[in-house]
Amino acid sequence: MSKPSVLFVCVHNAGRSQMAAGFLRELAGERIEVRSAGSAPAETINPVAVDAMRELDIDITRNSPTLLDADTVLASDVVITMGCGDTCPIFPGKRYEDWVLDDPAGQGLESVRRIRDEIRTRVEALVVDLAPDAGTRSTLSTTTSNPIAEEAPND
Repeated sequence: MSKPSVLFVCVHNAGRSQMAAGFLRELAGERIEVRSAGSAPAETINPVAVDAMRELDIDITRNSPTLLDADTVLASDVVITMGCGDTCPIFPGKRYEDWVLDDPAGQGLESVRRIRDEIRTRVEALVVDLAPDAGTRSTLSTTTSNPIAEEAPND
């Protein structure tokens, strides 16, 4: 069986979808193929999102916002949208989830931490769902500002 692929989509592909992709890469390793895109991509990743992820030792600075296209959706098994509404193409046979999350654009670090932590919780559940044998890698750092500090048991 081939590994599942997940596409995270938000409007600017600069905050929510980049953080989600960073978490999924960290938690699932090579067991899940990870993509992210935006319906109207920004020029750069949100620096506050970069800082929030850096607190957990996840580097998303190598990524850059990417334009969403039909081929990327078609190549993905699961498409997770975060506020892109009707601009996300819908194709039969794809699993879609819409994660209702605040947009981190223009928000301070405290607010972005809350968004980051909600994304982490959802991504952890996604890993268990898509790759239950993978567990979650327990390499994530925790901070006092991160209420989701429990690590998955090692198998």
